[in-house]
Amino acid sequence: MDITLALGGGGAKGNSHIGVLRRLEKEGYRIRSVAGTSFGGLVGILYCAGYSPQEIQAAFEESDQRHLYSRDALDGPSMLGLGGARKLFDQMLGEKTFDDLRIPCAVTAVDINAGCEIIISSGFLKDAVLATIALPGIFPVQRIADWELVDGGVLNPVPVSVARMLSPDLPVVAVVLNDPMDKPVRPYTIPVPGIFPRQIAERITRISLAQSLDIFLRAVDVSSRALAHYRLELEKPEVIVRPAVHDFGLLDKVVVADLAQLGEQALEEVLPQLKKAVSWRARFTKILLGVTR
Repeated sequence: MDITLALGGGGAKGNSHIGVLRRLEKEGYRIRSVAGTSFGGLVGILYCAGYSPQEIQAAFEESDQRHLYSRDALDGPSMLGLGGARKLFDQMLGEKTFDDLRIPCAVTAVDINAGCEIIISSGFLKDAVLATIALPGIFPVQRIADWELVDGGVLNPVPVSVARMLSPDLPVVAVVLNDPMDKPVRPYTIPVPGIFPRQIAERITRISLAQSLDIFLRAVDVSSRALAHYRLELEKPEVIVRPAVHDFGLLDKVVVADLAQLGEQALEEVLPQLKKAVSWRARFTKILLGVTR
């Protein structure tokens, strides 16, 4: 029962990917490759590097979410920094490269100069993670070679096309964190690094800049869910998994275990469809269609 995964972006919602991975393993599915965007890229790289879903969850639970967005000397112009996140990636990935992965993996980013999607499948893993999660304007641009890279979800919220590139003959299981088009758009709040006292933090969240960020992120949400919808219609993954994460924002402080549980529940709901997608009949039909086209 071999599959390939396309793990979508969604900020803190992406903790639900952990539960999807855990339930797939429990059901006996063999994940042969992973494509990821944004938080999906982070979880995908950690999994392909050899971390189990339980280990990924434990690492995220032990991280102080208040300090993930603190700034350090390596951060360029941006509203928030990635100093705390960078320390976490250093601990978990160190100097490992894509050559060290046990499972093939690729993540997406966007070059803001060329205006095109960049598929990252070589080089240092931590650099790839910092690029794929770089929400424009919110987090620092990541420079790799001649590219200036931002979050891959700008052009490819759920990288089905990349998953097919990695494993052309396998069914694609796409984990979608974007809300459907008919869902209302929820408000966003700015996460304030834990270095600020509570009184100052409360004042920051009330200023016009924070209100402007709310409008910007809601606009990003609207365009991202539309782009995900149209690309899924075009690329047609064999199975779509939609964790019930509507009530969580991109930058929310969350209980990791709760999000992981939502991922497990969502995978359970599509098990009949998944079993059908990996059946010999479905595989034979796919091969036959490929030959006749």
